Parts: sequence; structure tokens; C-alpha cells
Amino acid sequence: MTLIAGEAEVAAVMAELVGRRAVFHSEADFQHAFAWTLHSLRPSVQVRLEARQAGGEHVDLLCFGPQGRTAIEFKYFTARWDGTDPATGEQFRLREHAADDLARRNFIFDVARLERLCAADPTLTSGFAIMLTNHQPLWAPPRHSRLTRDQHFRIHDGRTVTGTLRWGTEGSYYADNERTLIGSYRLAWNDYTRLDGANGQLRWLGVQIRPSR
Repeated sequence: MTLIAGEAEVAAVMAELVGRRAVFHSEADFQHAFAWTLHSLRPSVQVRLEARQAGGEHVDLLCFGPQGRTAIEFKYFTARWDGTDPATGEQFRLREHAADDLARRNFIFDVARLERLCAADPTLTSGFAIMLTNHQPLWAPPRHSRLTRDQHFRIHDGRTVTGTLRWGTEGSYYADNERTLIGSYRLAWNDYTRLDGANGQLRWLGVQIRPSR
């Protein structure tokens, strides 16, 4: 697997992070904790949140050091869960995000955007799209065969996403949501932690983007 800034594997950062924080209040909280953990593991890697890129775009996290430069986009999609983080003793009340089709769409949007940024910026050596969730339908295959508007954007475990992905159903596609992926990505979800109660299992998905130039 391509390393973050040529030095750290995403899986190693996530394995260290879970010992410090099992759950997060928000996507920004997750981003900050990931950046803090990465820098503590690899002090030579500098981390910058919401780094502005050419053209005025921002990336969630820019990581750079002597061995490379990596852009990372994060998604943190939650189902309702109330409980205590065993790592910190902190109380959490995660809210329900109802639109899981939009969670899939937005993750694929991140992959496509990182492909574009990596192709355009010769200083970027890699990109990563990372999702952390306790919402089981995101990683599980669909239980039905009916067509849905997000069918091309499904990100369940074992699926491969590549080529042109269209949003909608036959005869009713929404062009603004269409994305074409240059690379081919086989999706492999990883266990993060299991907490007490319903929706207590958290898993993460990481997709690496290599420059196409």
C-alpha cells in the first residue's frame, strides 16, 4: 500500500488511533485526531488541516515530509449510538445520519476529486479517501435486487468501483452527480472497534489514489 507522505501506512495510524479514541463527535474531530496521531507516529511528517490548493480548493488534510506529499479526504457517517469511549471515559451521543445514499455518493466524489488533484499537482505523491462509520448498510451488500439511484455508487465490502458512475435509474439520470474514475478500486473494509449497544461496531474504508501522470 502507498504510504502517507512516503512514511506511514493508513492501517498503522488507525490501529494507533483506536487506542487513543474509539469514537468521535464529528468529522472534524476525527480529522484532528487522525492528524495528531499520524504526526506523533511520524514526527517528520507535517500535517495541515483544511489546506488550500491551487484554484482555491481545500483538502481535509495535507501531509508532507522528506519522502512525499499526500492529500487525504475524510468521511465520518454515523448511526445513532449513546455510550462511553473506553479509551477516554468520555460520554458520546452520536446522531443518526439518514441519507446513506448521499454518504456513498460523497465518498466517491472524494475519490474522483483526489484523482483530479493528484493528476494536476506534480508535488502530490498520493491521495487517500477514508471513511469511518458505524452504519452497517454502508459496508454490507444490498439485501435486495431493486434498482436505486445510488446503485453505481455502492461501496460495500468486496465491490470494485471504476469507470463512469451514473446517479439515478435508467431514463432518469442526474448528470451533475456523474463521476468518471480513472483508476480501479476494490473496496476492502476494516474493523475499527466494537462498542457496547446497538450500532456499536465501527469499520473503516480506505482508498488510495496514485497519480495518473
